[in-house]
Parts: sequence; C-alpha cells; structure tokens
Amino acid sequence: MERRVPLVGRDHQVGVVADALRPACTAGPLFLTGAAGAGKTAVLNEARHVVVQEGATVLRPVWETVTGPGGASALADAFCGVLAEVHHGRFPTHLSAVRRAQSRLGDGGGELTLLSTLGETLADAAYHDPFALVLDGVERMPPPTASALQLMLRVFRPAGLPVVLAGRPVSWGPEVAPDLATAADRVLDLPPLGPDEVGELVGRRLGRPPEPALLAAVRRALGPLAGNPEAVLSVLTALLEDGGLVDLDGRTGLAGTEDDLRLTVDAEPLRRVTADGMDAVILAGLLHRAELRLEDVHGLSPACATLTTDLGRTVDRLVRERVLTLDGDGRLAFAVPALAAALRTLLPRRDVRSVHAAVVQRVAGRLGPATTGVCHPLLADHVAAAGSVLNDAVAVPLLLAAAGKDARSHHPRAARAYLSALRRLPPNYPATLGVLREAAELGLGCGDHVGVLALGEPILAGLRDPGPTDGGLEFATIAWGLSSLHEHRSPYDDGAVPGAVFARMPRAAMLAALGGRYGIGPLTPWPPSAEPAPDGGPLRDGHGPLPSQGELRALATAVGGHEELARAFRGRPGEEACEAAVGRLRDAAAYGDLAGALEAVLGERYVRAGHSTAGRYHAMVHDYLAGRWDDALAAARGIERRGRADGGPGTGQLARALAAEIHCFRGDLVRAREWLDLIPGSVVHPLVARARLGVRYWSGQQDAALEEAWRDVQRVRGSGLLAGVERVLLRILEFAEETRPRQARQALDQLAALHAEADTAMTREALLVARGVLHRDADGAYEAYRSAERRGDLHMMLYCCQILAEVADEPQSWLAEAARHTHLLSLGRPGRVLLGRSAQRRNVPLPRGRAAREGLSQADIQLIGMVGEGGTNRQIAARLACSEKTVEQRLARLFQRSGKRSRVELVAAWLDGSLAGLGPVPDVPPGGAAGPGARPGPAGG
Repeated sequence: MERRVPLVGRDHQVGVVADALRPACTAGPLFLTGAAGAGKTAVLNEARHVVVQEGATVLRPVWETVTGPGGASALADAFCGVLAEVHHGRFPTHLSAVRRAQSRLGDGGGELTLLSTLGETLADAAYHDPFALVLDGVERMPPPTASALQLMLRVFRPAGLPVVLAGRPVSWGPEVAPDLATAADRVLDLPPLGPDEVGELVGRRLGRPPEPALLAAVRRALGPLAGNPEAVLSVLTALLEDGGLVDLDGRTGLAGTEDDLRLTVDAEPLRRVTADGMDAVILAGLLHRAELRLEDVHGLSPACATLTTDLGRTVDRLVRERVLTLDGDGRLAFAVPALAAALRTLLPRRDVRSVHAAVVQRVAGRLGPATTGVCHPLLADHVAAAGSVLNDAVAVPLLLAAAGKDARSHHPRAARAYLSALRRLPPNYPATLGVLREAAELGLGCGDHVGVLALGEPILAGLRDPGPTDGGLEFATIAWGLSSLHEHRSPYDDGAVPGAVFARMPRAAMLAALGGRYGIGPLTPWPPSAEPAPDGGPLRDGHGPLPSQGELRALATAVGGHEELARAFRGRPGEEACEAAVGRLRDAAAYGDLAGALEAVLGERYVRAGHSTAGRYHAMVHDYLAGRWDDALAAARGIERRGRADGGPGTGQLARALAAEIHCFRGDLVRAREWLDLIPGSVVHPLVARARLGVRYWSGQQDAALEEAWRDVQRVRGSGLLAGVERVLLRILEFAEETRPRQARQALDQLAALHAEADTAMTREALLVARGVLHRDADGAYEAYRSAERRGDLHMMLYCCQILAEVADEPQSWLAEAARHTHLLSLGRPGRVLLGRSAQRRNVPLPRGRAAREGLSQADIQLIGMVGEGGTNRQIAARLACSEKTVEQRLARLFQRSGKRSRVELVAAWLDGSLAGLGPVPDVPPGGAAGPGARPGPAGG
C-alpha cells in the first residue's frame, strides 16, 4: 500500500473531520472553513482517506454538474446521484419518493415537501447502509440551491447521517443567499500555517531543506498570505519554472533576487484581480518603478491615452478588497508583493512611460522642476521611469534637486536619481563630473558598493571622452575599482578602461593589481609607484573614504614579507596602534579578507559594508575562526548565490575553499569536493592550496596530495603570497609525520624560513606547533596555544590541544579541552578517533562529558516525537530545516546515549519513561559517532 504523507500543520483538523465522518458520529453537520488556498479540500480528502481505510463509506454529491434551475430540485438531483451509490433493495423506493415530491414543486409548499422527503430518505438510507456526505466548495453553490440546502439541514435534518461542508467564510449577503455556516452545528476554521510549518511545507515540496533566507523571502513576498499553503506552493512552483532556485550543501536557496518571487499565472488571487480588466497590470508596472500616492492616481486617466479605464476606480476597488494598501502618507503598495510580480509578467506589456511623465508634469508644471525635486523627491523615480518621454529640461534639474534632498535621508532613491541624471548629461562636462563625484561619494559613504558599480557606464563614457577631466572623474574611477573589489570582481575587467588611464591614475592601477593578492581575479604584477596627482578634499592622500597610494601599498605588501610591510607603515603616527593594525592586517591577508584588511588600514575612515560580498566573507572568516562553522557555511552559500545571481558562475573563490575546508574537517568529502570543483585550477592562493591538500589526502590520494601541495607552495611563494602558506606547510608536516619523516623535516625547515621572512603571529604559531610535533616541545606548543587563543582561532587551538595531549606532562586536561573543541566544531568520526588514539598512547581514559540535565533536551524530545510519528530522515530534515546527515548524526548520538539499537526501541523507551533518567554521557566516544555514509576527514592542521 502507498504510504500517504500527512498534511503539514493540519493533523488536528484532519482528526476532527474524520471523527465527523465516522458512522458512530452523533453530532450535527460540521462546516470546515478557511481562506482560499488554506487546504480545505486537502483536509477533506485526507480525512476521507482515513475513514475509508477503516471501512466507512463517504460519498460526495455532485451538485456542480446539475443542469436546470437551482434550488430544491437541483439539490434533489444531486442527492439522487448519491442514493444510486448506496446499494440496497430500498433504492427504487427512495428514488420514487423523491421524484414524486419533485414533480409537485409547482404546488404550494412543494419545496418544503421535497426537502422533507429528501431528509427522511437520506436518513433511512444511512440507517440501512451507513455512509457520510461531504460537500466541498459550497461558496460556489448557486444561491437558490444553497438556500435549499440550508433549510434542509436546519429543519429537515437527516438523522444519523454525518455531513461535512467545506467553503470559504464569505457570505453572499442577506438579499442573495444565506451563509451555509449557520446550517452547521460546528464550525472548524483552518488557520494559517506557522513559520515552522511553512518551512516544513517548503522542504517537502523541494525535497531538500530550504535555506532560512529562502523561507524569509517567501514570507515577505506573500505578506498576509505567508501562511497560506496554496500561495506558498504557487510561489515555489513559479520558482521551479523560472529556474530561480539553487542547491548548495544539500540545501535549497534563492538563485536570484527577491523581486523574482511571484505567484503562478493560474493562482486564484491573480485571476481575481484581473477579472475586470488589465488596469491592475498597469498598476503593478507603475508601482514597481516608482512610488504612487492616492492623489497622484485620481485624475490621470484623461491625460493618459495608455489607460483603458479610469485608473482611480480600479485603485478604489483594489483598496476595498485589500489587494492594495495605503500608508499614513497615502502611498500605495500591493499587500502581496508576489502578486505584483506575477502581474508584471502578464500581457499586455503596455508602455506606461507616459503615465509616469503625467505624474511628474502635474506637479512640475505648477512648481517648476527644481522646486518639485526639493518638495517632492519621490518623483525622481517617476522621472527615471518616464525616460525620453520627459524632456531633459524638466528631468535633470528635478533629479539633481531630489538627489540633494534625499542624500542624507533616503540614500537608495538619491543614488537612483544621480544615476538617472548622469545618463542624461553629456560626459566630461564640469557639471557632469561634479555630479559623478557626488554620486560616488554618496555610495562609498553609505557602503553601497553595488550602487557605485552602477556608475560604470557614465565613468567609462568620461574616460573615453577626450574632453577635459578633473578630480571628480578620478575619484569616481578609483571608487568604482574599490567597489568592484568589495563585490569580489576584478576591477576594470575586459579591457574596458583604456591603458592610458592607469598612467595618469596610479591608484586605479594599484587597485587593478590588488585583487589577485586577495583571491579576487588573476594575480598580476604590482605597478610601479607614482606620485599622487594634486587634488583637494577626499581624494587627497590619507584622507576620505579612499585608500591612499601608501595604504594600497600596505594592503598589497601584507601578503608578503615583513620588511616591505614595515616600510609601508613607517612614519605613521601611533606606534602601538600601528603595531596592532599590522597584526590585524596580516591575519586578514592570510584569509584573503579584503574588508578586514581595509578596516585595519583605514581605521575609522572605513565604512563597513556588511551587505557586500567582501563584508559577507569577512563575517564568514570571523565565524570560521570562532568555531561557528554552520554560520560560516551559510555565509558561503549566500556568497555563492549572490555571485550566480549577478549572471556569472560565482566569484567567491576563497569562500568556496573555506567551505571545502569545513566539510573536509567534518568528514563530508563529497561536499568538500563539490566546493573545490567550483574553483578554477588557475587560482593561486594558500587557502585554496590548503583545502585541496586536505580533501585529496583524506580521499585516499596521499602521495599525489603531498606532491601537489609542494607544487602549490612553490607557486604561491613564487607569486609573493606568503600569508597563509604556514598552514599548508603545517598540514604537510602533520600528514608526513609518521610515514614520511624526510618530508616532515623539510616542512619544518621551510616553516622556519617562512617565519624569518614573514614574521607573523600565524607563522610563529605554526613553527612552534611543528617543533612540538617533531621535537616534542611542550612549552612551544603551549605558547602557540596561547597565541591562537588571543587571535580567536578555535581550530588552531584544537590542534595545539591534540599535540599537548601527547607531549605535555599532564595530558588529561588537554584531552578534555580537545574534546570540548571537537564538540563545538562538530568534527566527524576521524577527529574523535584521533582523540582516542592520543588517549591510548598516554594510557589515560577519555574525558566524560556533561551530565544530561533532566534527561533529554527539548530538541531531543522533538526529534523522538517525529520518529514516533513515522517520519523518515528526509521528512524530519525538512521539518527541522537541516540536512539528512544532521538527522542521522543526532539519532546516532541518541542511540549511543540511550543504549537503544533501533528507532522502535528508542520511541518505546521514551513512552515508558526510561529515557528520563539518563546519566552522564560522553561527548567524545572512543570510536566516535558518525552518521551512515560519513567519510574520514582530518581533525587538525
């Protein structure tokens, strides 16, 4: 028999309806109600399936296909069809009684007689052959038929016949037909699904756990329909049709932007708003490009030939129906953004530029363009949307005035206004260059690097134009390059910038070469230094949001030797602060963390840009070092999706390498290889080399992995990239220690040479740890541990603990510390095996973990409950928004803690209360506990 998956969040309602359909039910009719798409039909079908499996009979009168006049006669025809399905000898008697009463409808009181006969006949049939009736979609029932049904159920109720009605909570009005809910003894409402239930529904539909960001985007796109199952499934169907989803790490996320979330074309809300014409489509197009107030809409129709009807009446209707909302300032918006996105995909695709122009001209004709921009800055978006329909004499002054007004209070709209004005202004005019600089300064000051990148078209036009230039164009060009790096793009790609530009703008040339040193774009030679061009204001060396030539040189030399970096910082005020900045800079450079490096160099002048790719990678590195590896993986997936959404294959090479590193440590080599396969072979960076070495080695290719790692070390050192090489060498030493002593000693020698050349905290730690491994130097390993603790590098601390557990005088405390870090990092079975090996070498027991307070945690109880419901690992993963492997690992830990060997034993022990007294549990078992299919992976280095 096919196993049916239970409905999400409707277990209680299915149970109530099933009880109402059972023959033993003595309660009166039940009315199941809920909004459109709430799942009334699904609940009815599931409840019907439940009672049918028990042997009950459930019939559905087919009133939709009944022809002829409605009312009692149509009801009689529908119920006669039901009686035909009740097989017993009294059927001819039943049918003739109903037909006789139906033939006397023209007589006075004939309808009441027919309804009375129907009630008695149905009751008699149910007595001899028990069955139940369900009537779905009763809100679509013709008013006369609905009135007759209400009268029959209230006055001539068939005794002993269970009846369940289902319909929306919408009344036709007293003058048309009664509300059928009044004919029922009980009303059961289907509430919206909760956030967790929506997550479970999405996971079931996609077959994989969804990203939390995807769930949040779906909820925002649906607004008041966020808990409506049909609306949620409609959005997911549209995303699948449009290819708007991407799978990474076993989770599904949004490939594009949130604006892409739409309802399908057959969705009920879409059919409803387009039933009276296409004005709603025009409104969706207008509101997508600019804000509209209620006062802007009324009176537009006579001036716009585009509009087929009075747009004001359409707006009034949609506001009454709550399709549109009004805020306190009278601004219009679609209550369900996914509905507006679906409307924008519909034909006809009308050119509504004249409507935008009319909105502007109504105000500008009265106040003048500049005054209109100051007093009504929101009209700038209408100017941009109007395009060439609005002449430049009106558009440009209005845009510039609005941008100046909005620069401090509403940055996104000001940025759009500047960009729209620049597209209308000729390149290289003094006024144009001033506007270009203002726009670039605004973007940098707000950390809006995507907005600065949008200035590329007018910047390139200015660079190609032979006319006069000034500092405004240079500032914008350098800002454009800096923003490119923040979005992990190689600045001035594809040869779009003439080569002569770099000769007169040395900082632009430096930015073009800086990216490769931080894993962004190809690695190119550093350009020769040049004196900065004289300029005032923010472009002056060492002031404003842009790095100076000296600061760019410091950023570049941070990946190399300490002597060159010391020269770059020489002469800067505040020796102690400078030393701390150098330390932060070297740490950031080792991971290619551009945002962290800029913050170390620029200090208070750096504007944090957490929404940029560099800002997200900075947070990822911080989470990695702090041991929050699940958060780091989520950041990696976000960076990957962001890169693909921009139309490219993704550009976060170092984020991919760090994600592969995490999966490798956790023993999931399949996903580690998936991340590594996204990195082109031409990428040269120590972090990439480090990840490749670990994945190859633990995949069983030990010799090839070490050989390729030595080649990678030569490549990165030959390219001048020293920061981060120490961890590659340390990993080589770790892998070669037991079986390849010559390579281990070679790695130690190279670490010593690297530390002499780079002299960073990380090279010193690596050298001390390497000596602790080969020379059994406990003091050096402890010093490295304290240094890693100051830097907040949890994984390096774990490796030091493992070394100290083998070389220190008292290993027990270091084993306990290593066990704690192993638990925090969720390392796989190999990490636990290494701990067990260290304990065996020192002949000490493994540490015991914390006591299980009150037996089980709430998360454990929830998991056992879902197992008891018969949920598979996939279904449980979808409900918990995690991977199937995580479910397997949690179950494995529960089996170990409880001593049970199967799901049945685990649930039985929970039900009989024997799990409540769980005592101390080991966090780190000797053999480890890993889910099925887990592959070996490293634990340190």
